[in-house]
Amino acid sequence: MDLFDYMREQNKETSGPLASRMRPTTLDEVVGQQHIVGKDKLLYRAIKADKLSSIIFYGPPGTGKTTLAKVIAHTTSAEFMQINATSAGKKDMEEVVEQAKNNQGMYQKKTILFIDEIHRFNKGQQDYLLPFVEDGTIILIGATTENPYFEVNGALLSRSVIFELKKLSTDDIKVLLKRALTDTEKGMGAYNAQIDDDALDFLADVSNGDARAALTAIELGVLTTDRSDDGIIHITIDVASECIQKRVISYDKKGDNHYDTISAFIKSMRGSDPDAAVYYLARMLYAGEDVKFIARRIMILASEDIGNADPMAMVVAASAAAEVERVGMPEAQIILSQAVTYMACAPKSNASYNAISAAMSCVKQTKTPAVPAHLQDAHYGAAEKLGHGVGYKYAHDYPNHYVKQQYLPDGLTDRVFYKLTDIGYEAKIKAHMDELHRDCDT
Repeated sequence: MDLFDYMREQNKETSGPLASRMRPTTLDEVVGQQHIVGKDKLLYRAIKADKLSSIIFYGPPGTGKTTLAKVIAHTTSAEFMQINATSAGKKDMEEVVEQAKNNQGMYQKKTILFIDEIHRFNKGQQDYLLPFVEDGTIILIGATTENPYFEVNGALLSRSVIFELKKLSTDDIKVLLKRALTDTEKGMGAYNAQIDDDALDFLADVSNGDARAALTAIELGVLTTDRSDDGIIHITIDVASECIQKRVISYDKKGDNHYDTISAFIKSMRGSDPDAAVYYLARMLYAGEDVKFIARRIMILASEDIGNADPMAMVVAASAAAEVERVGMPEAQIILSQAVTYMACAPKSNASYNAISAAMSCVKQTKTPAVPAHLQDAHYGAAEKLGHGVGYKYAHDYPNHYVKQQYLPDGLTDRVFYKLTDIGYEAKIKAHMDELHRDCDT
């Protein structure tokens, strides 16, 4: 690093964006990602012992990939070098390799190379690094928002340990925001600013696990808000919503509004109103509702309110639930919209729901009668001597693979739990069952 590079780094630490200034320099300052930097975890131990091997950090924006690389830079005795794959070329890599060889040969010093956005390198550029990673000339730290198993060469992957970073929780974001407001050295502590609890909750929620977005918003709020008469800069929820360019909507995930909205969402699908259903879906998504929670509610409705009137509804709901977990937001909203509109437009029947409700009630309210002897298991020991299975009629031996016989226990033979409707596919099932019974009776 020359004098100009040094001065540039110094300026970043004092006058750069808040998100950059607040980057931790030690492991103890890192917030979140305890599944990989907890004190008993491999990465924590490797950084503390300065015994790193090549690693790749993989995760969404703002989760701390570059932050962890900076922590390593401050704690390692190795030479730390950094390039960004979006702008670096082969010449840059050749210079790094040459410097690494000098460090190794002249000073017996290791070189750590941090490559941000490593997935931007093409196959040839990644292949160039391989022999130097393999022989230890370079210890590689790659950072990527893309799945490394698809975007990074298999040879590099096999020589690296992959650490997946998760989105920060709302509690993690709150810790970072409070720290930024009170830190007088790197943060906004000198501005004497305070944030209201609802504004803090809002920013932590809508930043969606992205620390950079949350810190940028709070910095903008402090710098653009006038002091009140008490001399304090108050960050209210209105200020917070303006700074992150997202309108505040009344939606408390643990309060009445949450339950009212999800209730309206389900009732709109049940009531075959796709416009209302997709509107309430949008309200929940805008407020940051968990897409997995929404998908679970769709699956329940597919069985409870549609059932066999359209058996494909369950398939669509289950597929949507799997897909939203794999894809994530924002694209998951398209998948959910397709599922929701399908459910709203599908023929409706609650016959399956009523059937299990009635059957459960029957089991609960009546004594448990014996299973009819001819239905009992006849495959063990003395079962046949006890009359188990005797007289059972094998349905496949009869026309239409159906034969009339008693299946319900004695005393319950007149019960009807599943009452088919004349709607959708259930009408076909009902016609089929009626035909079986009619043919058998004749």
